[in-house]
Amino acid sequence: MAIATFPDREHKTARITQMPRTANVNWVEVAACGSLIAGGLLLLSGRKRAGLVMAASGTALAMLEHEESLRGWWNALPGYIERAQYMFEQVQDVVDNVAEKSESLRRALAGEPKTTIPA
Repeated sequence: MAIATFPDREHKTARITQMPRTANVNWVEVAACGSLIAGGLLLLSGRKRAGLVMAASGTALAMLEHEESLRGWWNALPGYIERAQYMFEQVQDVVDNVAEKSESLRRALAGEPKTTIPA
């Protein structure tokens, strides 16, 4: 009674198996992924400064592969900053208006006379 059978080596052909060749390894991507993973692990372990440095270097390496996208973002950045500045100015105007109305309402509820502030 045999539990396992082994193939008969005498009847096998003598062939050498080769590992299939794949495309070249992109070492920049490997380095970027490794840096990002190492940075994340360092951040999780509490070493914030080292983790941020590793994550930043991994991000920089990853951006090397996407130069055209980065160039497009860089060229679009001033427009985004102008829009953000415009939105912040609008929010500031609304906050100033609300503060002015609340001060006026507080004075009205307190019974103080209304004063006008010269512009």
